Amino acid sequence: MLLGPKRLTLAAASLLTSLLPSLLPATPAPAAPSSLPVSAFPSPGSHFVSPKGQIAFRGLSPAQLGSIAVFGSTSGAHAGRVLADSDNAGGSFIPNRAFNAGELVTVSTSLNLVGGIGGRFQFRVATPAGPNRYAPLPPEPRVRGDVLRFHSRPDLAPAAVKVVKRSRTAPGDIFVAPQQGPVQDGPMILGPGGGLIWFKRIPPRDWATDFRVQQYQGKPVLTWWQGLPSSGVGVGEDVISDAAYHETAVVRAANGLSADLHEFQLTPQGTALITAYYPVYADASAVRGASKHEIVLDSVVQEIDVPTGLVLFQWDSLDHVPVTDGYAPPPLTTRSRFDYFHVNSVDQDRDGNLVVSARNTWAAYKLDHRTGATIWQLGGKHSSFKLGRSVAFAFQHDVRIRSGADGLVTLFDDGAGPPSVHRQSRGLTLRLDLVHRTATHVAEQQHSPALLANFEGNVQQLPGGDEFVGWGQQPYWSEFNSRRQMIFDARFVAQNSSYRAYRFPWSGTPQAPPAIAASSRGRATIVYASWNGATSVAFWRVLGGSSSNALRSVATVHKRGFETTISLGARRYVAVQALDRSGHRLGQSSTVRAQR
Repeated sequence: MLLGPKRLTLAAASLLTSLLPSLLPATPAPAAPSSLPVSAFPSPGSHFVSPKGQIAFRGLSPAQLGSIAVFGSTSGAHAGRVLADSDNAGGSFIPNRAFNAGELVTVSTSLNLVGGIGGRFQFRVATPAGPNRYAPLPPEPRVRGDVLRFHSRPDLAPAAVKVVKRSRTAPGDIFVAPQQGPVQDGPMILGPGGGLIWFKRIPPRDWATDFRVQQYQGKPVLTWWQGLPSSGVGVGEDVISDAAYHETAVVRAANGLSADLHEFQLTPQGTALITAYYPVYADASAVRGASKHEIVLDSVVQEIDVPTGLVLFQWDSLDHVPVTDGYAPPPLTTRSRFDYFHVNSVDQDRDGNLVVSARNTWAAYKLDHRTGATIWQLGGKHSSFKLGRSVAFAFQHDVRIRSGADGLVTLFDDGAGPPSVHRQSRGLTLRLDLVHRTATHVAEQQHSPALLANFEGNVQQLPGGDEFVGWGQQPYWSEFNSRRQMIFDARFVAQNSSYRAYRFPWSGTPQAPPAIAASSRGRATIVYASWNGATSVAFWRVLGGSSSNALRSVATVHKRGFETTISLGARRYVAVQALDRSGHRLGQSSTVRAQR
């Protein structure tokens, strides 16, 4: 039977799928499939479908899909399997073999397909131009004090942070992910005062981006993208980790693509909105200096069903936004990619439709979630809105629909590409009047002294009216109150960058035990205690003795920073216990011998 993610293998493109109703258990009679609208992805008429693409249907249970026949103009009939989405509101036909590049594929069903005719639709398969290549940012020069070092965790060397300004802020810890070392990169949690709480070292060539707290299956989780950078885009996967810092799920792009570094947003429905960059050959000759056989980066938005990994929605920039809408010039060499669009954020509006930001068209687009059609465009060469004074933005990132306020949108206006359009970057709040089609300036946040970011950045709405701004390429992150006053400012010691920066409440208790190191100095023993990621530790209790089997409590001290240094009388063996504010034990380290 076809329930949940169970698979059904088809002997031919339409043979066994026609038998599905008789194979399923008896259920109440559904409405006639032909009467219910069904969305299909690839959308009917798409021109840049991956040869490894699946064909997704949304709007009916898998039992109602009926027969599905798939025929390629050069590859012929395609057998495959049907997989059910986890919400049982759709499913996908997965061909047993890839389509041929450039061919026209015809899909025939008995469904009422949105954009189809008589249950049929067609799409064109792209001609891929090879994978995106590894191309990192150059490392920043080393400066004094640019990394943190710990006796109890010598394996960790995270980027050092300096708080420049601090007054009363919104509650919560700070979430950043340094991208340029200078020794190690990885997701990093900082306390309200900038002290390290948790750092995850990732492989030397990898990046981590978009590190934050989200909700998944009713619980707070840590999420981030991890993978290889490639000239401003990424090739990797998205990670979900629980409060014990245990990886619980990995989200990968569908249709043979790789998840990109720019977006990983979990929706209230438990799905994931992600981005991908797909190099394809396309006719870009309408752009001066480009050719009919140009390698163009197709900016892709996918919605992924997290439990099954199936795609629920896909949107390709090349199908909806012409290459002439971009402000970026074509590359000078034929081997380089023409990144005319550069998607960098995806947000779900309150009506369920999506808002997408494109850096290189200087525009945001609201997309119909059923069809991918453009509902409106904000900014760029064909804005649906008349832009008021101080509204125009360029190379923007992180376009978000504000919660709790109709018509308000925030974005990070980089203003530098190059070329520079503004003298400084800013966080920007706009009001959209959908009736009169106007966009007006509401507020903005500017750093003092002025900062100009060539790339990256974000604006986060905080409870109580504060806003948290990550300055992207610049090594700063700041908080502004409702009067637009900068009340908090911090930075990496080195000239580092973090794609986004956030503030969230967080509570974590690691699976791994606390760490300890100890050394003997004359008649004293120095103990170093830490617990990477533990947020509830208030005290450290030291156990000591002349043998590892005869330990007793010898000291209890307040936790001070990531690593607490404790001086004792001479003890040959020591261990530490982490205690909460009430004195309850949270965890205990191994027992170590003090080193001379």
